[in-house]
Amino acid sequence: MSASRAAAPPDRLALPAGTTAATAVAEAGLQVNGPNAIVVVRDAEGKLRDLDWAPETDTEVEPVPMSSPDGLTVLRHSTAHVLAQAVQDIYPEAKLGIGPPIEHGFYYDFDVERPFQPDDLSKLEKRMQEIVKAGQRFRRRRFASLDEAKQELKDEPYKLELVDIKGDVDQEMAEVGAGDLTIYDNLDADSGKTCWSDLCRGPHLPTTRLIPAFKLMRTAAAYWRGSEKNPQLQRIYGTAWPTRDALKDHLRMLEEAAKRDHRKLGADLDLFSFPEEVGSGLPLFHPKGGIIRREMENYSRRRHEEEGYSFVNTPHISKGTLFEISGHLQWYKDGMYPPMEMEGAQYYPKPMNCPFHNLIYRSRGRSYRELPLRLFEFGSVYRYEKSGVVHGLTRVRGMTQDDAHIYCTREQMAGELASLLNFVLGLLKDYGLTEFYLELSTRDDSPKFIGDPADWDEATETLRSVAEASGLELVPDPGGAAFYGPKISVQAKDAIGRTWQMSTIQVDFQLPPRFELEYAAADGTRQRPVMIHRALFGTIERFFAVLTEHYAGAFPAWLAPVQVVGIPIRDDHAPYLDEFVARLKQKGIRAETDHSDDRMQKKIRTAQQQKIPFMVLAGDQDVEGGTVSFRYRDGSQRNNVPLAEAVEHIATIVESRVNQGPSAAE
Repeated sequence: MSASRAAAPPDRLALPAGTTAATAVAEAGLQVNGPNAIVVVRDAEGKLRDLDWAPETDTEVEPVPMSSPDGLTVLRHSTAHVLAQAVQDIYPEAKLGIGPPIEHGFYYDFDVERPFQPDDLSKLEKRMQEIVKAGQRFRRRRFASLDEAKQELKDEPYKLELVDIKGDVDQEMAEVGAGDLTIYDNLDADSGKTCWSDLCRGPHLPTTRLIPAFKLMRTAAAYWRGSEKNPQLQRIYGTAWPTRDALKDHLRMLEEAAKRDHRKLGADLDLFSFPEEVGSGLPLFHPKGGIIRREMENYSRRRHEEEGYSFVNTPHISKGTLFEISGHLQWYKDGMYPPMEMEGAQYYPKPMNCPFHNLIYRSRGRSYRELPLRLFEFGSVYRYEKSGVVHGLTRVRGMTQDDAHIYCTREQMAGELASLLNFVLGLLKDYGLTEFYLELSTRDDSPKFIGDPADWDEATETLRSVAEASGLELVPDPGGAAFYGPKISVQAKDAIGRTWQMSTIQVDFQLPPRFELEYAAADGTRQRPVMIHRALFGTIERFFAVLTEHYAGAFPAWLAPVQVVGIPIRDDHAPYLDEFVARLKQKGIRAETDHSDDRMQKKIRTAQQQKIPFMVLAGDQDVEGGTVSFRYRDGSQRNNVPLAEAVEHIATIVESRVNQGPSAAE
């Protein structure tokens, strides 16, 4: 889905005072059209600037091509503006919300008299194409004052609210005027007349003509600024890409993703459900889903035991005092379920396992000889996610974390983190995920981060060193840390190239003193342990969804709910297959014989639809010769295999934990 490659632009360009970035780009002979066109520049402070920006002093800038991550963001934000212009051209009464770029695309929110219909999207796309072909120019304009902004935007109530928010921020910072409050005009290519305007921080493409490929995808309802207390607006989602081929590739990926949607497969394969009687975001796992979940958990338990973890178990609720100590009531209360009043105390369903593990550590004196101490739990937690973000198994309200907390000395921290990252990556590979990169989340200037900056620096640099030593790509995530410490997130690619956040590894210097955790050091002093938080799957539910979509429901044989189905050619062959199935069950293989009244071909189709790894058939020749015949999920066959060899063949594939495919027939 990436744009065609070309020679990379130079890292820096000289930009004399009073000269536009566009001039410097042109004089350097850089591309100004096509997927590798330079669309913005990055100034010395790291800020993206429009190409018509001219600095007041000599400086250097970095050219940013459309095909880069920042360039794609600018492309998609500009396309969102074109969408908003098209909406107000066709529906003049529409009021503007916001229209940010998002991963793979953009959206824009509107207050309209009636919800958008599919036919509306076709009309809007046609109008957007006209705007693109017209080559309207994007021009940034700064408001001289907040009053000027309010006067110009008097017919846009949601924009006025944003202006007021900006004014409040400026007042708190003792700034005068509108600061960086800016508006972008879309100018007619010939006359320079303003065609449309929108309150925006920018930057944008130089012209709409640089938008090569886009598509409007769907509509949805969305509350203004994400609050259910605010008006409900109509949101239009779209996608934009540097080439038509890239757009086609993306649409093909979405089509494939729809086929792999775990919610659909969960129903088709009878794995789980979300009954209305239970409540949103609270899944029920059916027997087949329960088998997959059990196998996932059992293998994880075994590997944790091999790595020296101790298993613990903690209750689902606790007095609020525990979460006051940990800080969760201060920082995460909005995401917690409300308390229950019992015996004069408030009890909360737990949102995290870590406070409980700290109490286990603190239950008796600890010596440096016990460290590192690794505690592990499949702990169920509950978080009140807003209804708009609850999504299948990937975003639920009741979930089970494969949660571990490691307590170690500062001297052990680097080695423990390196070992932990290696363990995490190895275990994810065992489940069939093989492509990874890492994200390092650090603190910024937000007041939410607590603790000594020196501790943060030590933790961050240790994580950075461990991540870099892994050899994987490391992507910065400024401001993405937890309130108590920085973290590494393992990002994994699935079979169709989508990225999922998997394991997180967090270093915490803050909770040990809050819980007064100590250990007796070798010199007799009392020291604070370092605490490392680690969720390997993230949650069982989400990991279940990821694996379902990664394998498109065709789980490797070791995870498949039914591993083998016996299909008799005629009914009188069924007892023979029953005996073979019994031998498989003695080996721990999940096998059954199809005794339904369906014809053989229908039984085969049913097994294929249920994505069963091994279909074992038997007819007269097999019964007489003491053999069975295999039919695999990929359609290949293997005939007249002796029974003992067939049992060993299936057991070998199951125990290998690799996905059963064509090679299994060889």
